[in-house]
Amino acid sequence: MSTDAYFAETVAALEPVAPHGHLPFPSERCLELFDAQLGSRHLDLAARWLQSRGRGFYTIGSSGHEGNVAVAAATGPGDPALLHYRSGAFFLERARQVPGHRALRDVLLGVVAAAEEPIAGGRHKVFGSHSLGVIPQTSTIASHLPRAVGVAFGIERSRRVGVENPWGKEAVAVCSFGDASANHSTATGAINAAVHCGYQGLPMPLLFVCEDNGIGISVRTPQGWIRSAYGSRQGLEYFAADGRNLAEAYVVAQEAVKFVREQRRPAFLHLKTVRLMGHAGSDVESAYRTPAEIAAEQAGDPLLGTAKLLVDHGVATPDEIIALYETKRDEVMAIAAEVAQVPRLRSAREVMAPLAPPRPAMTPPSKPSQQALTLAQSINRTLDDLLASVPELLVFGEDVARKGGVYGVTRGLLKRHGAARVFDTLLDEQAILGLALGTGVSGFVPMPEIQYLAYLHNAADQLRGEAATLSFFSNGQYRNPMVVRIAGYAYQKGFGGHFHNDNAIAALRDIPGLIIASPSRPADAAGMLRTCVAEAKTNGRICVFLEPIALYHTRDLYEEGDEEWLAAPEEPVELGRARTHGSGTDLTIVTFANGLPMSLRAARTLAESGINARVLDLRWLSPLPAEDLLREARATGHVLVADETRRSGGVSEGVLAALSDGGFEGRTARVTSEDSIIPLGDAAYHVLLSETDIEQAARKLLQATD
Repeated sequence: MSTDAYFAETVAALEPVAPHGHLPFPSERCLELFDAQLGSRHLDLAARWLQSRGRGFYTIGSSGHEGNVAVAAATGPGDPALLHYRSGAFFLERARQVPGHRALRDVLLGVVAAAEEPIAGGRHKVFGSHSLGVIPQTSTIASHLPRAVGVAFGIERSRRVGVENPWGKEAVAVCSFGDASANHSTATGAINAAVHCGYQGLPMPLLFVCEDNGIGISVRTPQGWIRSAYGSRQGLEYFAADGRNLAEAYVVAQEAVKFVREQRRPAFLHLKTVRLMGHAGSDVESAYRTPAEIAAEQAGDPLLGTAKLLVDHGVATPDEIIALYETKRDEVMAIAAEVAQVPRLRSAREVMAPLAPPRPAMTPPSKPSQQALTLAQSINRTLDDLLASVPELLVFGEDVARKGGVYGVTRGLLKRHGAARVFDTLLDEQAILGLALGTGVSGFVPMPEIQYLAYLHNAADQLRGEAATLSFFSNGQYRNPMVVRIAGYAYQKGFGGHFHNDNAIAALRDIPGLIIASPSRPADAAGMLRTCVAEAKTNGRICVFLEPIALYHTRDLYEEGDEEWLAAPEEPVELGRARTHGSGTDLTIVTFANGLPMSLRAARTLAESGINARVLDLRWLSPLPAEDLLREARATGHVLVADETRRSGGVSEGVLAALSDGGFEGRTARVTSEDSIIPLGDAAYHVLLSETDIEQAARKLLQATD
């Protein structure tokens, strides 16, 4: 029997009784919450109806999880919510709290991918609304939990720093997820980060809500596992309620929210739920569940629990409940039939509108300096100036505060700007980026540091799946301003292998909308960093600032003691514009980062044999400076790309593609590092791009055209 028919049959069989006991809320309030539960159920049924007619595209439903309406009832629109995909009843109740919302229609517009859908604009079906304080999440594996920690941190940190946040000083962050997701390393790391903050006495007003239906698609969660894993963890207050029982869930949710709001400490609400109608419309539940198990789930339907509650307390008769159920069905189905005809996105331009670069941001003013600096000094002084001039800026990461960074790049910033603005984090890159994600939507301009490029890869989904999608799936209503500083690339002398000398940036280059800055010269670093901060603050952009470790303290270019790599900071540096060195007419060498000093030295050697080359420093790896690239390529008709990243998936592929797309008809070649992991010691130089490689490739290219 279908869940729909089972509900009607079971309610009809209920026997009206004399009211007994008492409700923890007025009867009118109980009917309001039941209305949200009914709406959520019929949204699921309508989604499957729409799919059966080829008009709907999303059928992961909330059936069996309608008890989360109690969490919505305990919070309000001033409490930011990061919800997983079974949060229909929560969303409808939150929408009821703010007049003017047509939540049923809004959700169905998402199901049919309608262009007028108010949060994602037809790009995905998500629960989200700026006015309701619901930050849209697409996560199915709890990848939104690190951001939730950051949101809670940002609520409290705004008090200390004096930055206005959109939530309010007494806000509580709410984050929901399933029992299967609770086992993901991202979830365990985020919960650990929240407890870690609380252990140090840092306020962390965050309520984790685990909606435990006992199964992840077809994989069962061991009975009692969630309680065992999280029920007695020191520093994480544990609350448990049966989400099938609205009265119990309501009381416990109120207690949990009250604890977090008053104590400013994290809590874990374990909400028992069931999953009805399978994982999604395409899921054949009978393939892995017995008929008895399916029947037991139907008997635990939270709508039946609320119906019985209403009958037992004399609030409604069985017939009245069935009438409410059918009336809600008619309402939802009428909306579904209407939205099925609503236009969808019609072009790539419309789809990509939230990713389109806005007007370039103005670079903040700086203090002029004529002192010649190293790359590390240039970045340090720029950070110092930015912290003084941008009150929303936070600088954090592993070892950035007391130690001042592994290479001294952030030295002195803690002393000058205080621990509220410059602070150390735990050693977890997912937590670091999650902190940036959360503070970024809470009024700050976060600047997290990833200590080494290789350390980014275990947390890259925080950029790819969370940061990059937020603006896309909220149609620009939510933005993720941040500047991620990463010490990267190879060529360090006397220091470890792969994890400290990584040249793989392919995981970054294909993230839509991501800005990748790669300064080489001290003169450029200051202006590029300011441009990134301006883009983050003004346009909400996500920027990665790749700093070549081997050039941090470099002073000389050609000979020892010449100090020609030292330079005074120059500003501004416009986003997506390259810099040309020299005016040679025979060859254009295109490079970046460590490749720049190698290419400049190679160009000088080539000049000694009559080959005059100019060197183009890309500076920006995304967006690539295509206009400058084509201009300098056409100036010589010969282009050599000197790329220190790998041959496969490296930067050179994009450069050659840009030349081809731009109609360049001259000769091209590339010289790169090998497709190899970087080994320890001198062996690294067998697989890395060298100055000699560049010189030889240049001669070969020109000889081929003679």
